[in-house]
Amino acid sequence: MIDEDGVPAERVLAEIRELRALDRPTHGGRLFAYVYDPAVPGLDELAAAAHAGSAHVNGLDPTAFPSLLAMENALVGAAARLLGGGPGTTAPEVVGSVTSGGTESLILAVKAARDARPELTAPRIVVPASGHAAFAKAAHLLGVTLDTVPVDPKTLRPAAADVAAAIRPETVLVACSAPSYAHGVIDPVAEIAAAAAAAGVRCHVDACFGGWTLPYLRRLGAPVPPFDFAVDGVTSISVDLHKYAYAPKGVSVLLHRDPALRAPQYFAYADWPGYTMVNPVLASTRSGGPIAAAYATLRHLGDAGYLRLAAATRDAVTALADAVRGVDGLRLMAEPESTVVCFTATDPELDLFVLVDELTARDWHTQPQLRYADLPPSVHLTVTASVAPRVAEFGPDLAAAVAAARAAGPVRLPAELRALATALTPQALTPELVAGLAAGLGLDGDRGVPERMAVVNTLLDAAPPALRERLLVEFVSLLQRPRW
Repeated sequence: MIDEDGVPAERVLAEIRELRALDRPTHGGRLFAYVYDPAVPGLDELAAAAHAGSAHVNGLDPTAFPSLLAMENALVGAAARLLGGGPGTTAPEVVGSVTSGGTESLILAVKAARDARPELTAPRIVVPASGHAAFAKAAHLLGVTLDTVPVDPKTLRPAAADVAAAIRPETVLVACSAPSYAHGVIDPVAEIAAAAAAAGVRCHVDACFGGWTLPYLRRLGAPVPPFDFAVDGVTSISVDLHKYAYAPKGVSVLLHRDPALRAPQYFAYADWPGYTMVNPVLASTRSGGPIAAAYATLRHLGDAGYLRLAAATRDAVTALADAVRGVDGLRLMAEPESTVVCFTATDPELDLFVLVDELTARDWHTQPQLRYADLPPSVHLTVTASVAPRVAEFGPDLAAAVAAARAAGPVRLPAELRALATALTPQALTPELVAGLAAGLGLDGDRGVPERMAVVNTLLDAAPPALRERLLVEFVSLLQRPRW
């Protein structure tokens, strides 16, 4: 890896280009997860230049680098204004912080709620089962108990009454989604926030996914229900700028209704001989690159640009949903109300995981979702503006992929393997057993990830969640090994 005499710059860049050729395409409108592409000419170059100009600026000390402080404050102000806060609103004192992503924003929302109640020895949070997994990560890291509320298998939403019933004296935070990532539906935020307020508990709206699009979709005529600071009882909101604000990766915003609510989010430490540490977020040193890139992106696109991108995305969602409706054996999990199309199979002979592989073979990269409780496995499409020019190609390819999946037939796990997946406990997994399973599934550090994942997904789908978690940890661990 480290050459004795170093490597010429062009050769290094060529190596990176060669490695990048193995990745899913980040542009072109054929990847329905992980990346957000507006297909705006020149935007990548602008963001890259802004990133390079501030890459070495350190967010650790705003007194040393006031440029970064100014850009962060501008990003927070833009997000607050979009989400019902700021002068002239019912939430005029909204404050916020720029974080590295939605997971950090959610962890900090939980931390602020927990640390605001220091008298509690066993704090808890209430989250719908459809809430992002980052809430579970936050609970795990912060020593908070996670109380999940089931969602209706038809509406895919929690009932506000069930959320209210789950609140205990030890509850420090209630969460809801606008929308949920998995299915793209908006929780009953107003009712949940009212229940939280009645119990004297904070209410966080996870709008990481939809916070930058729902206000624009509403302006375009979509019936978007209240979900932001216009709702009494909403105390904090998270919104990712590296999603539908189309900024490069590494930028989210966590907003609080007022400074007092944000205060417990900070970490300060002076009881050592070095500098007094004061951090509003989890990291201390932070590169200014992503923040400058987000600032440049928002300034360049502007309000009218975001409205145009939302309109293009809405039209793409409508066309994709129509394509799904037009294929026998598929049904939408929910009528689209944001930027997600999610569908499942109604034909037991149509294996969704085989279908995902067939779509991948046609250069459509989708996200399979495993069964959960009463919910069937499904296929998730995150739709961006870049999909709009390609959407007419999706319907015929979907029909062809369904026909190929039917011809191939469902994955049939060997009886002993299925029995193992349903009966094995996480504690019973040994390194030898994991290695044998991985080899049989084509997962190892030398070959990387197999092109077709239907067998792997079928095995994981058959396993209960705790075993899925352990299997995936072990499988990923096999892939993440040093390169000597």
